[in-house]
Amino acid sequence: MTDAVAATRRPWGRAALWLLVLGPLFFATYGYANALAAARADVPSLAFGWERAIPFWAWTIVPYWSIDLFYGISLFVCRDRRELDTQGLRLLTAQAVAVGCFLLWPLRYSFVRPHTDGVFGWLFDVLLGFDKPYNQAPSLHIVLLIVLWVRFAHHLRGGWRWLLHGWFALIGVSVLTTFQHHFVDIPTGLLAGWLCVWLWPERIRAPWREAAPARDPKRWTLAALYAAAAAVCAWAAGTLSVGAFGGWALWLWWPAASLALVALNYALLGPLGFQKRDDGRLSVAARWLLAPYLLGAWINSRLWTRRAPQPVPVIDGVWLGRIPARGQRARFAAVVDVCAELSLMDAREGDAVRPMLDLVAPTPVQLLDAADAIAARQARGEVLVCCALGYSRSAAAVAAWLLRSGRAAGVDEAVAIVRSARPTVVLRAPHLRALQALAAAPALAAAGLGTQNA
Repeated sequence: MTDAVAATRRPWGRAALWLLVLGPLFFATYGYANALAAARADVPSLAFGWERAIPFWAWTIVPYWSIDLFYGISLFVCRDRRELDTQGLRLLTAQAVAVGCFLLWPLRYSFVRPHTDGVFGWLFDVLLGFDKPYNQAPSLHIVLLIVLWVRFAHHLRGGWRWLLHGWFALIGVSVLTTFQHHFVDIPTGLLAGWLCVWLWPERIRAPWREAAPARDPKRWTLAALYAAAAAVCAWAAGTLSVGAFGGWALWLWWPAASLALVALNYALLGPLGFQKRDDGRLSVAARWLLAPYLLGAWINSRLWTRRAPQPVPVIDGVWLGRIPARGQRARFAAVVDVCAELSLMDAREGDAVRPMLDLVAPTPVQLLDAADAIAARQARGEVLVCCALGYSRSAAAVAAWLLRSGRAAGVDEAVAIVRSARPTVVLRAPHLRALQALAAAPALAAAGLGTQNA
């Protein structure tokens, strides 16, 4: 057998091995958590009054059960070993996260399910043979729904993909209409599901693989501020939910989780935690998990630049500006995007994505990488160098390019050229020190100076 043929064969045997591990583990851990909760006399229930208006649809036990079929098939649709192991690890993590929550915070389903006869009744009887009303939040059904949805959507196109969306949406609804879960189990399941996908991404390195404590004090300051904001949101979610705001206040857990993840990025993960891919887009998981923060970041970028929204020419076809929205980059042959937290909506082949953290001075190595990316594209035509505002990270990158290309004899001249194009740029002492280090040691990559987590 040739190497080419071996490379195209799907890893059927490895998929079967994954299923042999995950299947028994699923039933063993799920049943164990159920048994422990059943032995307690004080398992609470969390339900809203309006949930009593949710209808019981016995037929939705069919889509509810169908997730088990999709679970097994998801391992066999993987095209190669890497995709398969990613899927297996996501499913394993889903089980660990959900069961961990069941053990720490058990909840009980409190509504009485109507009696059902026939085939649907039989399906309910089989289900109740091992599924007791204690494993609630997060709904493992919803956690797995996200993991499986992402996998199958990756392989389907056109009408088949729309059929998948419709059926999986029905599975999501079925956790309520089969009287298996209360509403709170759904958003918590969505959060846990996207966390599993975020932890084991595709098309980008896993965020934890290069985790290291930040060495820049400014990053720790920002991490502390975001963590404090997350704590305030969490406190408000718990406090206001028992007051006039009722259950609506529980949605504050979403920005709490989002801000906590941003704090983690500043403290440990660096730009990689935002999962910005080479196509300019944040991963789907990052967009869902960070949605409240991303909305605030986008609004902030538009408010700060509302009086000067257009990019400005610097020199020799290199422009400086904020990250363009959809349809705003048509005039540029290429874009060098140094923003970590916002997606480049109209990215094209040949664009360069060099993500840097906001409000933190780039390292000399990051500036060297961005400068070389600008130089490689400047000969093709006009190039836009952008970040969220076009005031700091992108300005430092353009200054670095001016130094590397010899268009500026020193840091002061490079900064002066950038300021003459955009007087509002913000290049403080840490930015200047990074530029000076770049000017003093052009071969920083070989010297090993500066890191992503500096």
